[in-house]
Amino acid sequence: MNKEKDIVVLGIESSCDETAAAVVVNGRDVRSNVISSQIALHTLYGGVVPEIASRKHIEKINQVIEEALTEAGMTLDDMDAIAVTYGPGLVGALLVGVAEAKAISYAKNIPLVGVHHIEGHISANYIENKDLEPPFLCLVVSGGHTHLVKVQDYGKYEILGRTRDDAAGEAFDKVARAIGLGYPGGPKIEKISHEGNPHAVEFPRAKIADDPYDFSFSGLKSAVLNYLNGCKMKNIEIVPADVAASFQQAVTDTLIEHAVRAIDEFKMDKFAIAGGVASNATLREGMRKACEERGVAFYHPSPIFCTDNAAMIGVAGYYEYLAGTRSGLDLNAVPNLKLGER
Repeated sequence: MNKEKDIVVLGIESSCDETAAAVVVNGRDVRSNVISSQIALHTLYGGVVPEIASRKHIEKINQVIEEALTEAGMTLDDMDAIAVTYGPGLVGALLVGVAEAKAISYAKNIPLVGVHHIEGHISANYIENKDLEPPFLCLVVSGGHTHLVKVQDYGKYEILGRTRDDAAGEAFDKVARAIGLGYPGGPKIEKISHEGNPHAVEFPRAKIADDPYDFSFSGLKSAVLNYLNGCKMKNIEIVPADVAASFQQAVTDTLIEHAVRAIDEFKMDKFAIAGGVASNATLREGMRKACEERGVAFYHPSPIFCTDNAAMIGVAGYYEYLAGTRSGLDLNAVPNLKLGER
């Protein structure tokens, strides 16, 4: 691409407890990706406290954007568009990013592009996999979302299945808390699982009769809590590593089973995973094997692009910008935004 035609996007992400900004050129070239995490702060409370998250975003957002521009060697005058997450997420947290993006857009007269958070996660796969183009299937697994999506084209999605209750990442957090590991649950359960037996406890794998692609993890979470309570009542020793490994196996089996069903039904030759839980090594390895057995190309982002970040928002924003998507200064935070809605 000629230098004159380069499209430079500033991505802003503040949907939960990461304040992030990134500069992305032509949708695949990440020039900077700055993330200010609040994990240490929220660990004190055993989970994300929305009010604290919002206040912290306000403190950090200008600094994070300045750092992203400096790292990329650019200024706001070099930007062709400002892409910002406007949903789904915590409403107060989202509002900080949206207000910031609107202020920059207005002050500098730069087009504003509102981006769906899940579209961002899916788009994270484009950063390191330069050959990946739609159509493909994508499993999005994070703290707030579990979606099985058919990516028909850039910005065009068909949701095949979604969670009916707890998201997979949410279940990880709740089970981690129950076995005394603390927050954040995903990485802690994965770490201790290496020392445990994944078949020590056979926890249930939920199936939903009327929609084989939908997920449900609240029953599994309840089964773990019942098992722990039962052990305490009967004075049976609880081995946290075995409980963690068995729970992780149950989640992974369910996710892979749904993915394989979709691969077989839709005859897709490309499969990607995305979202915070997509950095889980057991899930990655299981998906890689399942894809390999079927001759399907398997894609996943590096862990830094799995958790919430602004590079993925810049990438999604680039493709929305190319498609002519523009948001007005009336853009608002939409905490329950559905994928495919605008």
